Amino acid sequence: MLIETLDTARDLGRLKEILGVMVRHGFGDTVRRLGLADRLERAGQALNWTHAADLARVEPPVQVRLALEELGPAFVKFGQILAGRADLFGPEWIAEFEKLHSHVPAVPIDVLRPQLREDLGDEPEAVFAWFDTTPLAAASIAQVHRARLHDGTEVIVKIRRPGIADTIQADLRLLQRLAAMAEAELPALKPYRPQQLVREFARSLRRELDLAGECRQAERIATNMAALPHIVIPRVHWAYTRERINVQDFIDGTPGGALAALTPEAGFDRTVLAQRGAQAVLQMIVKDGVFHADPHPGNVFYLPGNRIAFIDFGMVGRLSQRRRDELLQLLLGLVEHQPQAVADVLLDWTGDAQGLNLGQLETEIEAFVDQYHGVQLAQLSLGQMLADVTAILREHHLGLPSDLALLIKAFISLEGMGRNLDPDFHMASEALPLLKQVVRARYEPKVLAGRAWSTLRRALATVEQLPDDIGRLLRNARRGHLQVGIELAHLKRVGDQIDRSANRLAMALVIAALIIGSSIVMTVKGGPTLFGLPAFGFLGFFGAVVCGLWLVRAIWRSSHHRDDD
Repeated sequence: MLIETLDTARDLGRLKEILGVMVRHGFGDTVRRLGLADRLERAGQALNWTHAADLARVEPPVQVRLALEELGPAFVKFGQILAGRADLFGPEWIAEFEKLHSHVPAVPIDVLRPQLREDLGDEPEAVFAWFDTTPLAAASIAQVHRARLHDGTEVIVKIRRPGIADTIQADLRLLQRLAAMAEAELPALKPYRPQQLVREFARSLRRELDLAGECRQAERIATNMAALPHIVIPRVHWAYTRERINVQDFIDGTPGGALAALTPEAGFDRTVLAQRGAQAVLQMIVKDGVFHADPHPGNVFYLPGNRIAFIDFGMVGRLSQRRRDELLQLLLGLVEHQPQAVADVLLDWTGDAQGLNLGQLETEIEAFVDQYHGVQLAQLSLGQMLADVTAILREHHLGLPSDLALLIKAFISLEGMGRNLDPDFHMASEALPLLKQVVRARYEPKVLAGRAWSTLRRALATVEQLPDDIGRLLRNARRGHLQVGIELAHLKRVGDQIDRSANRLAMALVIAALIIGSSIVMTVKGGPTLFGLPAFGFLGFFGAVVCGLWLVRAIWRSSHHRDDD
């Protein structure tokens, strides 16, 4: 039980506060159904039910948003994460979650000084040539002050709020336990995957608490962007950067929301800005696999020369190579009107869901993409298409992996910013050349040869391990430790998987035999030649390459059943 396992008396008091807020905002029935009210009373605590119906006429999304705001930083951040889960929540919920902001007063400088002395080794006025004690901005986790280094460099000093890490850790403990109880006691919440959402949120929030980690991500993206001189990432000053503080160059530019200031008289070309911003984020996503996951106007500045600066890398998304390959297939399928390609990727991403009508979902996806057949590229809204696809998944109670949900949110935000800059901006037109370039690079002979060799090595290693695996299997059987589980509902699928695995293993053996045999033939002098090489040896190697490419394609197509960590 939640109450019996709380770590400290403070957690019990915080739980009472959380439940009290839930009651005030119209969720008293949920508290009762979880049985928490009775357990609190047995623990000597009591909830005030007097105003339980005060907000009964307010719509549930608004009630939830107001409750999250009242509960403080961790819960506000949780709501901001939920704003990116359009695959789980409808538009009315997302609209409310997007309103969440951390309305918190700045911490007085006298309260910050003990922590600053510990991290900097001295008073900030002594460490910096100038330090502004009035904060430039304040948020739930940290606040920002301006300063100047002794060499004249203008910088910002980002300082984590004292004690915020302990507060957030306590709230995370409670959230994890409440999520487990909600999933067990409230079946209607299962499609929203409360425990998984809280785990993802906890990972994201703990990364955001590490201000030095934020700077490492900024430097990684800056390195990736080196070939784009019009993209600016603030330089990190590591001599002053720690887990609770970081120091970066101050960006003096036009904020992303001040569109009226981006005039030709001021030296700005809004069309160029939209194109350059799209190129930068597309490269982050498609080429590099590390991207700014929150590119809203507050994190973007426009600089003279039509340069663009990105700041605040507390939320960064990551995509594995396999995810990027799948994303390429999805985006090309949307842009080039290939419904089957889109359906294949989305079905791979959502995995096997219980009770899913696979045929109906596939038909809906194909019909959705096919409706754009014949539509000109310049008329496509790629962000809206992605939003509509996630809506289809939501209707079937299917959720995307967290890395992809974050990506789609960033993609939609990016296209919105581009259209605000230039009404004629079209993400599809900007994306297609880069997508095709990356696809061509994936199929260069050198890359294909590397993949074939890697696959062959794995296949040979599997063959080499086979006798040992069979030996261990027989030993376990003799000792009575062999367990066989059969899921009859998926027996045909299991048989198909075994059949495919056997075929691939056989093909791997054929490839190995071709390579070894061809190598021997190559050493024999005489006989017909082809391109100056023994003909049979050359043909053997060519056959091995063709078979290897088939094997790579077969393995790649089936690997979608395993989700990335």
